[in-house]
Amino acid sequence: MPDRPVLTLLLGDVVRLRRNHPCGGDAWLVDRLGADIGLRCQTCGRHVLIERPTLERRFAEFVERGDPALTAAIGGPATGGPATGGPAASGPDEGR
Repeated sequence: MPDRPVLTLLLGDVVRLRRNHPCGGDAWLVDRLGADIGLRCQTCGRHVLIERPTLERRFAEFVERGDPALTAAIGGPATGGPATGGPAASGPDEGR
């Protein structure tokens, strides 16, 4: 197996895959990052979850790149890892 670098995805990326969606659309909006990637068809609005390795195999090109600042603010690094250093959750005993 050839060693390929991990595909760097950002929230808000619009990607084109090798095959079209049954509705005829070919552009997908990345709206979730992690082990599974959430994609929304730009034509019909259908939402699907695809495993990262499957997406990397089916990936053809970027149509539009998302905002790195949005990805960092919401989910951590661009590779889809967990956020770190977020605010602590407030409990029921707060303020006593």
